Amino acid sequence: MNRRLVSPDLPTPYFDAADRRERILDNCAALELLFRRAAEQRHMPGVAYGILVDGELIFDHAFGVANVETGAPVSAETVFRIASMTKSFTALAILQLRDRGQLRLDDPIAAYVPEFANLHYPTADSSSITVRQLLTMSAGWPQDDPWGDRQLYRNDAEMSRFFEDGVSWSNPPGIAFEYSNYGYMVLGRIVTNVAGMPMIQYVDGEILRPLGMDATVWNAVDVPAERLAPGYRWEDEGWKAEPLLPSGGDVAAFAGIFTSIRDLARWVALFQSSWPPRNDEDEAILRRSSLREMQQNWRPMPPQIFVPALGAKPRLFAGGYGYGLFILHNGEWESVGHGGGLPGFGSHMRWSPAHGVGVIALTNLTYGNVSSVCGEGLEMLIRTSEVKPRARPVTPALEGARQGIIRLLEEWDDALADTLFAENFFLDQDREHWQQEWAALRERHGVLAPEGSLEVENWLRGQWRMTGEQGWCQISFTLSPTVPPRIQEMEFDSTLPPSPALQGAIEALLALIDRPTRRGVDRLTASSVDRAALLDQLRLVKLLCGSCQPGEITGGDGTSWARMKLIGSKQNLDVRLSVDERGKVMGCVIREA
Repeated sequence: MNRRLVSPDLPTPYFDAADRRERILDNCAALELLFRRAAEQRHMPGVAYGILVDGELIFDHAFGVANVETGAPVSAETVFRIASMTKSFTALAILQLRDRGQLRLDDPIAAYVPEFANLHYPTADSSSITVRQLLTMSAGWPQDDPWGDRQLYRNDAEMSRFFEDGVSWSNPPGIAFEYSNYGYMVLGRIVTNVAGMPMIQYVDGEILRPLGMDATVWNAVDVPAERLAPGYRWEDEGWKAEPLLPSGGDVAAFAGIFTSIRDLARWVALFQSSWPPRNDEDEAILRRSSLREMQQNWRPMPPQIFVPALGAKPRLFAGGYGYGLFILHNGEWESVGHGGGLPGFGSHMRWSPAHGVGVIALTNLTYGNVSSVCGEGLEMLIRTSEVKPRARPVTPALEGARQGIIRLLEEWDDALADTLFAENFFLDQDREHWQQEWAALRERHGVLAPEGSLEVENWLRGQWRMTGEQGWCQISFTLSPTVPPRIQEMEFDSTLPPSPALQGAIEALLALIDRPTRRGVDRLTASSVDRAALLDQLRLVKLLCGSCQPGEITGGDGTSWARMKLIGSKQNLDVRLSVDERGKVMGCVIREA
């Protein structure tokens, strides 16, 4: 591998809690209730699941039976078919070949699968399907789960005839996500043709065996009988055996693999090992940058807002498809993973790259839905363990810029300013106006002193607080892409404590939240306010948030407006209140914190 020159002063993000692993481990047992409830509701014969932290399987558990006929119990060594989770193995094989220079993701698929040379496209202006579009489920082919799930047995000659017959279209290529098993069948053929060996053989030799996934195979006949979980469906109040379709060839690229919890943990550990980006030796079967590339959202899906119940907090879900992996953002943090379902089996893997935590699960029930349990379990582990994402260290460039700003706030120095700011800075606002703004800041707050450390967003952006004799100021800045980096943008967010009149309005609002009345609203507000709407809002706050106590003042000019946190017995709020010269409320915006 070519060695690149790297910047010597860019520190690596890190977890700053020494007891982080122990806190997660202490909460692992609580997931059993989630999995047992799902198994009971959905009639799963057996379930195995595990929890990973930083690439280590720190906890595993299993219950139920692997084999209904023999009563053999499930364990972490039991082998299940993982169905569509196989797609991540196929995608990694494609990335390996790409990194070796044997294919390009933006080439037309006909360059690697000649059977598609005469493909009839849906419109005259359609672009040719590329390898990347197959990876990201955007080839324009229809969702095909029922049909695709029954194709595993087909041999390569039969698949060639499918390819030659063409496809039916649901969209033109490259414009929308639609889950396509058929696309990954074609990727299997691309691996075979480019590697010069059967796809199954390639994945075995280049992926499974190097990772030590010795229990992972493509066919049930290769699993010792005592370790195999046959698949079942629940029908007529009983479990009925599902036929175990063999993996016929390249078609298996979409769903053919069998594995155990212990082996699957090795697979998820590979992806977890790619975080964070760093300088140490890159020894994985795929370079870390390519593993991270697989975990990026390359084909977005429409975001969804889900309200669990009337009055409950809405939840935003946004995401899309990477390379053989789904990416999901829950409104707070991002997770990566994939599920699998076939006649006889259900499976899921999900992890948070930022937190280094993952959950995996396998079951032997037709389309057994363990996906929702893994997602819920991952959120619960992160929430109850109170683990934080990796901390971003302060770079020398950021700290140097911060110290320079602090010195300028104490006393302006043209020579220092010339070394501190990028060439655009005094073109966007001239030096004289900046000096006036800084002088006004000192006059408003008095002597300013830094409070706390720099909060880092990335290697070139940060913010911190300066506390004055009156109030405080939040300073944020962004550095330029030049070498050395200089300040290209800077903002001040100045906050003064509320005046007696403004403080009185805040206290009156708190009293109204506790006991909302029309008379109280009339006394508090100016005549221009929609008092009926505000009363309705306060009643809703009382119902949803309970009794509220004043929290931190987070913004305001001291006289006409203030922003603050309210600490509710049920949930917290963010409130922005504005008043006129008499202290009457002119506006009140209440949001969830």
